Amino acid sequence: MLNRRHLRIKALQILYAFYQTPEAEYHKSEKELLNSLDKMYDLYLYFLLIFEELHDFASYQIEEKKTKKRASEEDLNPNTKFIDNRVLTLLRTNEALRGKSESNKVDWRTAEKNNLIKKLFKAVIESEIYENYMDSEENSFEHDLAFINEIFKVEIANFELLHDFFEEDNVYWIDDIDLICSMVLKTFRTFTEESDQYAPILPLFKDEMDEKTFVKTLARTVVATDDETTALIKSLTKNWDVDRIARMDIILLKMAITELIEFPSIPKKVSMNEYIEISKFYSSAESKVFINGVLDKAIGILEKDGKIKKTGRGLMD
Repeated sequence: MLNRRHLRIKALQILYAFYQTPEAEYHKSEKELLNSLDKMYDLYLYFLLIFEELHDFASYQIEEKKTKKRASEEDLNPNTKFIDNRVLTLLRTNEALRGKSESNKVDWRTAEKNNLIKKLFKAVIESEIYENYMDSEENSFEHDLAFINEIFKVEIANFELLHDFFEEDNVYWIDDIDLICSMVLKTFRTFTEESDQYAPILPLFKDEMDEKTFVKTLARTVVATDDETTALIKSLTKNWDVDRIARMDIILLKMAITELIEFPSIPKKVSMNEYIEISKFYSSAESKVFINGVLDKAIGILEKDGKIKKTGRGLMD
Protein backbone atom coordinates (compact mmCIF):
# COMPACT_ATOMS: atom_id res chain seq x y z
CA MET A 1 0.00 0.00 0.00
CA LEU A 2 1.01 3.60 -0.57
CA ASN A 3 2.73 5.45 2.25
CA ARG A 4 2.79 9.19 2.90
CA ARG A 5 6.31 9.58 1.53
CA HIS A 6 5.24 8.26 -1.83
CA LEU A 7 2.26 10.60 -1.82
CA ARG A 8 4.63 13.50 -1.15
CA ILE A 9 6.83 12.35 -4.04
CA LYS A 10 3.81 12.19 -6.35
CA ALA A 11 2.86 15.73 -5.38
CA LEU A 12 6.49 16.84 -5.91
CA GLN A 13 6.56 15.38 -9.43
CA ILE A 14 3.34 17.11 -10.45
CA LEU A 15 4.32 20.43 -8.86
CA TYR A 16 7.72 20.34 -10.54
CA ALA A 17 6.05 19.86 -13.93
CA PHE A 18 3.50 22.58 -13.07
CA TYR A 19 6.15 25.16 -12.18
CA GLN A 20 8.15 24.27 -15.28
CA THR A 21 5.26 25.37 -17.48
CA PRO A 22 4.25 29.01 -16.91
CA GLU A 23 0.93 28.66 -18.73
CA ALA A 24 -0.03 25.44 -16.92
CA GLU A 25 -3.52 25.24 -15.39
CA TYR A 26 -3.46 23.71 -11.93
CA HIS A 27 -6.73 21.80 -12.24
CA LYS A 28 -5.16 19.84 -15.11
CA SER A 29 -2.08 19.15 -12.99
CA GLU A 30 -4.25 17.86 -10.17
CA LYS A 31 -6.10 15.59 -12.55
CA GLU A 32 -2.75 14.21 -13.68
CA LEU A 33 -1.71 13.76 -10.04
CA LEU A 34 -4.76 11.65 -9.21
CA ASN A 35 -4.42 9.71 -12.45
CA SER A 36 -0.77 8.91 -11.70
CA LEU A 37 -1.82 7.54 -8.30
CA ASP A 38 -4.54 5.34 -9.77
CA LYS A 39 -2.24 4.10 -12.53
CA MET A 40 0.15 2.77 -9.91
CA TYR A 41 -2.29 -0.06 -9.32
CA ASP A 42 -1.97 -1.05 -12.97
CA LEU A 43 1.76 -1.49 -12.38
CA TYR A 44 1.01 -3.76 -9.41
CA LEU A 45 -1.35 -5.82 -11.56
CA TYR A 46 1.21 -6.08 -14.36
CA PHE A 47 3.79 -7.54 -11.99
CA LEU A 48 1.37 -10.09 -10.52
CA LEU A 49 0.10 -11.13 -13.97
CA ILE A 50 3.66 -11.90 -15.10
CA PHE A 51 3.50 -15.21 -13.26
CA GLU A 52 0.58 -16.49 -15.31
CA GLU A 53 2.48 -15.62 -18.46
CA LEU A 54 5.60 -17.42 -17.27
CA HIS A 55 3.48 -20.44 -16.40
CA ASP A 56 1.95 -20.45 -19.87
CA PHE A 57 5.38 -20.30 -21.51
CA ALA A 58 6.59 -23.18 -19.34
CA SER A 59 3.50 -25.28 -20.11
CA TYR A 60 3.79 -24.60 -23.83
CA GLN A 61 7.45 -25.54 -23.82
CA ILE A 62 6.68 -28.85 -22.10
CA GLU A 63 3.93 -29.77 -24.55
CA GLU A 64 6.01 -28.73 -27.56
CA LYS A 65 8.89 -31.00 -26.52
CA LYS A 66 6.51 -33.96 -26.21
CA THR A 67 5.62 -33.61 -29.90
CA LYS A 68 9.22 -33.81 -31.14
CA LYS A 69 9.85 -36.65 -33.59
CA ARG A 70 12.69 -37.95 -31.48
CA ALA A 71 11.47 -36.95 -28.06
CA SER A 72 13.78 -37.99 -25.26
CA GLU A 73 12.75 -39.60 -21.99
CA GLU A 74 13.12 -36.18 -20.37
CA ASP A 75 10.89 -34.63 -23.06
CA LEU A 76 8.19 -37.23 -22.50
CA ASN A 77 8.42 -37.16 -18.70
CA PRO A 78 9.36 -33.56 -17.91
CA ASN A 79 10.03 -31.95 -14.58
CA THR A 80 6.79 -30.09 -13.84
CA LYS A 81 7.85 -28.60 -10.54
CA PHE A 82 7.64 -25.03 -11.84
CA ILE A 83 4.15 -25.26 -13.33
CA ASP A 84 2.99 -27.19 -10.24
CA ASN A 85 4.28 -24.50 -7.87
CA ARG A 86 1.52 -23.86 -5.34
CA VAL A 87 2.04 -20.10 -5.11
CA LEU A 88 2.12 -19.84 -8.87
CA THR A 89 -1.21 -21.69 -8.97
CA LEU A 90 -2.70 -19.27 -6.42
CA LEU A 91 -1.67 -16.33 -8.59
CA ARG A 92 -2.97 -17.90 -11.79
CA THR A 93 -6.37 -18.73 -10.32
CA ASN A 94 -6.85 -15.66 -8.15
CA GLU A 95 -10.34 -14.25 -8.70
CA ALA A 96 -9.54 -10.82 -7.25
CA LEU A 97 -6.54 -10.44 -9.55
CA ARG A 98 -8.59 -11.58 -12.51
CA GLY A 99 -11.38 -9.12 -11.72
CA LYS A 100 -9.06 -6.16 -11.16
CA SER A 101 -7.04 -6.85 -14.31
CA GLU A 102 -10.21 -7.01 -16.39
CA SER A 103 -11.74 -3.85 -14.91
CA ASN A 104 -8.45 -1.94 -15.31
CA LYS A 105 -7.83 -3.50 -18.74
CA VAL A 106 -4.36 -4.67 -17.78
CA ASP A 107 -2.85 -7.72 -19.48
CA TRP A 108 0.20 -8.91 -21.41
CA ARG A 109 -1.74 -9.86 -24.56
CA THR A 110 -0.01 -7.96 -27.34
CA ALA A 111 2.83 -9.07 -29.59
CA GLU A 112 5.22 -6.54 -28.02
CA LYS A 113 4.33 -7.57 -24.49
CA ASN A 114 4.46 -11.25 -25.36
CA ASN A 115 7.95 -10.85 -26.78
CA LEU A 116 9.06 -9.11 -23.59
CA ILE A 117 7.71 -11.89 -21.38
CA LYS A 118 9.40 -14.45 -23.64
CA LYS A 119 12.76 -12.79 -22.95
CA LEU A 120 11.99 -12.66 -19.25
CA PHE A 121 11.06 -16.34 -19.25
CA LYS A 122 14.41 -17.18 -20.85
CA ALA A 123 16.22 -15.20 -18.14
CA VAL A 124 14.24 -16.97 -15.42
CA ILE A 125 14.82 -20.54 -16.60
CA GLU A 126 18.51 -19.86 -17.19
CA SER A 127 18.99 -18.52 -13.68
CA GLU A 128 20.73 -20.43 -10.90
CA ILE A 129 17.71 -19.84 -8.68
CA TYR A 130 15.46 -21.71 -11.11
CA GLU A 131 17.94 -24.54 -11.63
CA ASN A 132 18.39 -25.07 -7.90
CA TYR A 133 14.65 -25.08 -7.35
CA MET A 134 13.99 -27.57 -10.13
CA ASP A 135 16.77 -29.86 -8.92
CA SER A 136 15.63 -29.82 -5.30
CA GLU A 137 13.66 -32.76 -3.99
CA GLU A 138 11.94 -30.64 -1.36
CA ASN A 139 8.21 -30.42 -1.92
CA SER A 140 6.34 -28.00 0.32
CA PHE A 141 4.36 -24.78 0.20
CA GLU A 142 7.14 -22.97 2.07
CA HIS A 143 9.70 -24.13 -0.50
CA ASP A 144 7.47 -22.97 -3.36
CA LEU A 145 6.92 -19.60 -1.67
CA ALA A 146 10.64 -19.09 -1.04
CA PHE A 147 11.36 -19.75 -4.71
CA ILE A 148 8.69 -17.31 -5.94
CA ASN A 149 10.02 -14.66 -3.58
CA GLU A 150 13.60 -15.11 -4.68
CA ILE A 151 12.96 -15.36 -8.42
CA PHE A 152 10.85 -12.21 -8.23
CA LYS A 153 13.39 -10.17 -6.25
CA VAL A 154 16.43 -11.23 -8.25
CA GLU A 155 15.24 -11.82 -11.81
CA ILE A 156 11.83 -10.25 -12.38
CA ALA A 157 11.97 -7.03 -10.35
CA ASN A 158 15.42 -6.22 -11.77
CA PHE A 159 14.79 -7.16 -15.39
CA GLU A 160 15.96 -4.09 -17.32
CA LEU A 161 13.79 -4.64 -20.38
CA LEU A 162 10.78 -4.70 -18.10
CA HIS A 163 11.84 -1.38 -16.59
CA ASP A 164 12.26 0.07 -20.08
CA PHE A 165 8.76 -1.06 -21.03
CA PHE A 166 7.20 0.45 -17.90
CA GLU A 167 9.06 3.74 -18.32
CA GLU A 168 7.85 4.08 -21.91
CA ASP A 169 4.29 3.25 -20.89
CA ASN A 170 4.11 5.72 -18.01
CA VAL A 171 6.69 8.40 -17.22
CA TYR A 172 6.07 8.12 -13.46
CA TRP A 173 6.30 4.33 -13.14
CA ILE A 174 10.08 4.16 -12.98
CA ASP A 175 9.87 5.92 -9.58
CA ASP A 176 7.04 3.62 -8.48
CA ILE A 177 8.73 0.28 -9.16
CA ASP A 178 10.40 -0.16 -5.77
CA LEU A 179 7.21 0.51 -3.84
CA ILE A 180 5.11 -1.69 -6.12
CA CYS A 181 7.63 -4.53 -5.89
CA SER A 182 7.39 -4.34 -2.10
CA MET A 183 3.60 -4.62 -2.48
CA VAL A 184 4.04 -7.72 -4.62
CA LEU A 185 6.26 -9.32 -1.96
CA LYS A 186 3.71 -8.43 0.74
CA THR A 187 1.05 -10.09 -1.40
CA PHE A 188 3.07 -13.31 -1.45
CA ARG A 189 3.32 -13.19 2.34
CA THR A 190 -0.48 -13.14 2.66
CA PHE A 191 -0.71 -16.52 0.92
CA THR A 192 -0.81 -19.70 3.00
CA GLU A 193 -1.24 -23.36 2.21
CA GLU A 194 -4.94 -22.91 3.03
CA SER A 195 -5.39 -20.02 0.56
CA ASP A 196 -7.57 -20.56 -2.47
CA GLN A 197 -8.62 -18.63 -5.58
CA TYR A 198 -10.52 -16.15 -3.41
CA ALA A 199 -7.44 -14.97 -1.50
CA PRO A 200 -7.46 -11.15 -1.61
CA ILE A 201 -4.77 -9.04 -3.20
CA LEU A 202 -3.64 -5.76 -1.64
CA PRO A 203 -5.44 -2.45 -2.15
CA LEU A 204 -3.39 0.57 -3.21
CA PHE A 205 -4.61 2.75 -0.34
CA LYS A 206 -5.12 2.00 3.33
CA ASP A 207 -7.78 4.73 3.34
CA GLU A 208 -8.29 6.05 -0.19
CA MET A 209 -10.33 9.12 0.75
CA ASP A 210 -7.91 10.17 3.50
CA GLU A 211 -4.79 9.68 1.40
CA LYS A 212 -6.18 11.43 -1.68
CA THR A 213 -7.40 14.30 0.50
CA PHE A 214 -3.90 14.62 1.96
CA VAL A 215 -2.11 14.77 -1.39
CA LYS A 216 -4.69 17.05 -3.02
CA THR A 217 -4.67 19.45 -0.08
CA LEU A 218 -0.88 19.53 -0.03
CA ALA A 219 -0.45 20.24 -3.74
CA ARG A 220 -3.36 22.70 -3.96
CA THR A 221 -2.18 24.71 -0.97
CA VAL A 222 1.40 24.90 -2.25
CA VAL A 223 0.08 26.56 -5.40
CA ALA A 224 -2.49 28.73 -3.59
CA THR A 225 0.05 30.11 -1.08
CA ASP A 226 2.94 30.38 -3.53
CA ASP A 227 3.48 34.12 -3.04
CA GLU A 228 3.64 33.83 0.75
CA THR A 229 5.99 30.86 0.85
CA THR A 230 8.21 32.36 -1.85
CA ALA A 231 8.52 35.56 0.20
CA LEU A 232 9.35 33.59 3.33
CA ILE A 233 12.00 31.53 1.53
CA LYS A 234 13.56 34.70 0.08
CA SER A 235 13.74 36.25 3.55
CA LEU A 236 15.49 33.17 4.87
CA THR A 237 18.00 32.95 2.02
CA LYS A 238 19.20 36.56 1.81
CA ASN A 239 22.74 35.40 1.20
CA TRP A 240 21.56 33.24 -1.69
CA ASP A 241 20.38 34.21 -5.14
CA VAL A 242 16.94 32.55 -5.06
CA ASP A 243 16.89 32.33 -8.85
CA ARG A 244 20.04 30.18 -8.66
CA ILE A 245 18.77 27.84 -5.96
CA ALA A 246 17.75 24.51 -7.49
CA ARG A 247 14.10 24.60 -8.54
CA MET A 248 13.61 21.21 -6.89
CA ASP A 249 14.88 22.57 -3.55
CA ILE A 250 12.51 25.53 -3.75
CA ILE A 251 9.52 23.25 -4.38
CA LEU A 252 10.56 20.91 -1.56
CA LEU A 253 10.77 23.91 0.79
CA LYS A 254 7.35 25.17 -0.32
CA MET A 255 5.86 21.73 0.27
CA ALA A 256 7.48 21.37 3.69
CA ILE A 257 6.37 24.84 4.83
CA THR A 258 2.85 24.17 3.56
CA GLU A 259 2.71 20.85 5.38
CA LEU A 260 3.97 22.39 8.62
CA ILE A 261 1.15 24.96 8.51
CA GLU A 262 -1.74 23.01 6.97
CA PHE A 263 -1.50 19.62 8.69
CA PRO A 264 -1.69 20.05 12.47
CA SER A 265 -1.66 16.30 13.15
CA ILE A 266 1.73 15.73 11.46
CA PRO A 267 4.67 16.35 13.86
CA LYS A 268 7.21 18.99 12.83
CA LYS A 269 10.09 16.51 12.86
CA VAL A 270 8.20 14.12 10.62
CA SER A 271 7.63 16.82 7.99
CA MET A 272 11.24 18.02 8.16
CA ASN A 273 12.73 14.53 7.99
CA GLU A 274 10.47 13.48 5.11
CA TYR A 275 11.47 16.35 2.83
CA ILE A 276 15.14 16.06 3.76
CA GLU A 277 15.01 12.35 2.85
CA ILE A 278 13.20 13.03 -0.42
CA SER A 279 15.83 15.64 -1.34
CA LYS A 280 18.52 12.94 -1.17
CA PHE A 281 16.93 11.20 -4.15
CA TYR A 282 15.50 14.11 -6.12
CA SER A 283 18.02 16.90 -5.69
CA SER A 284 21.74 17.53 -5.15
CA ALA A 285 24.03 16.10 -2.48
CA GLU A 286 24.12 19.47 -0.69
CA SER A 287 20.34 19.93 -0.70
CA LYS A 288 19.65 18.10 2.55
CA VAL A 289 21.86 20.52 4.52
CA PHE A 290 20.37 23.56 2.77
CA ILE A 291 16.76 22.40 3.25
CA ASN A 292 17.35 21.45 6.88
CA GLY A 293 18.83 24.88 7.63
CA VAL A 294 16.08 26.87 5.92
CA LEU A 295 13.28 24.80 7.46
CA ASP A 296 14.79 25.15 10.93
CA LYS A 297 14.69 28.95 10.56
CA ALA A 298 11.21 28.83 8.99
CA ILE A 299 9.77 26.89 11.91
CA GLY A 300 11.06 29.50 14.37
CA ILE A 301 9.39 32.34 12.42
CA LEU A 302 6.14 30.47 11.75
CA GLU A 303 5.78 29.44 15.40
CA LYS A 304 6.44 33.02 16.54
CA ASP A 305 3.73 34.23 14.14
CA GLY A 306 1.33 31.55 15.42
CA LYS A 307 1.05 29.86 12.02
CA ILE A 308 2.15 26.42 13.20
CA LYS A 309 -0.47 24.95 15.51
CA LYS A 310 -0.04 21.26 16.18
CA THR A 311 -2.71 19.08 17.75
CA GLY A 312 -2.91 15.43 18.78
CA ARG A 313 -0.07 13.40 17.34
CA GLY A 314 1.33 16.60 15.81
CA LEU A 315 2.25 17.90 19.26
CA MET A 316 5.17 15.48 19.27
CA ASP A 317 8.42 17.03 18.00
